[in-house]
Amino acid sequence: MTNLVLVILIFAAAGFTLLAVNLVLGLFVRPDKPSPEKGEVYECGEKPFGTAWVQFDVRFYVVALLFVIFDVELAFFFPWAVVFGSAARVADETRPAEVRVESAKNLQPQGDPLAPPTAPPAPAAAKHLAWVAFADIMVFFGVLLVGFAYLWRRGDLEWVRSTAAHDAVQ
Repeated sequence: MTNLVLVILIFAAAGFTLLAVNLVLGLFVRPDKPSPEKGEVYECGEKPFGTAWVQFDVRFYVVALLFVIFDVELAFFFPWAVVFGSAARVADETRPAEVRVESAKNLQPQGDPLAPPTAPPAPAAAKHLAWVAFADIMVFFGVLLVGFAYLWRRGDLEWVRSTAAHDAVQ
């Protein structure tokens, strides 16, 4: 048996042991006082009514998916912000050379991070990179806005839709 398998087995045994100890300890410590009220279905503090097998409106799922899509796409703004900010700092000739060199390392990592600083990159090239990054994010943001406008026009962002508005879109 290799060391890796042995470590995994020890880790799994320790995990199951901790789980079993906590479950057994809970049996002895917690009170056991069942009542009809405790056996009821809990729905956010409201009394349940009707059957639980109700079909939800598809719009709930659509809005949830739209939120996830737009939320995940916002995560793409962070790497862009690093590139744009670093390029702007490198292009700013009023900053010290050390700051410009450190910012350039964010743009193009090179070899040993503890290497002595070199001359800062050309400000014109960094300014051009900043403008290219700005244009890229504007195109990306434009695509997001077109998608958002399409969804808004279709009425997917409205909770209550009239049938007349629904017929007009189709």
